[in-house]
Amino acid sequence: MSICEYSLRRDSTRQLSPSFKVREFGCKGSDVVLLDEELVVLLQCIREHFGKPLHITSGYRTAAHNAAVGGSKSSQHLLGRAADFWVEDTPVASVAAYAETLLPARGGIGRYPKDAKHSTRKTGWVHIDTRANKSRWSM
Repeated sequence: MSICEYSLRRDSTRQLSPSFKVREFGCKGSDVVLLDEELVVLLQCIREHFGKPLHITSGYRTAAHNAAVGGSKSSQHLLGRAADFWVEDTPVASVAAYAETLLPARGGIGRYPKDAKHSTRKTGWVHIDTRANKSRWSM
């Protein structure tokens, strides 16, 4: 699969899969949205597996926005290969465990739970990306 470039002005309502539109992956202050087609397929699989709404909180990021939110300088979000999201009424651990079945030998999966250690988070979330190597972490 490949990285596609979209315009929020022109393509905002374009349906990428049964559950996702271009606008859900957009970055504040940018008309351009870079997006890996494989990422959309993975998110659609997760949405269908749990049968509940999946909310994307961060998709493509410009370098300026990535720096503003404290993202890694080598973030996959900069390439359109990553999304941070949560699934309604579903624990972060369950979502990450299912994501692991989709990307057992590669890709990035990060767990950001709302727990006693992170009680100020509005919700927990999962990061998933389509990098070639395998990376796993919990924050």
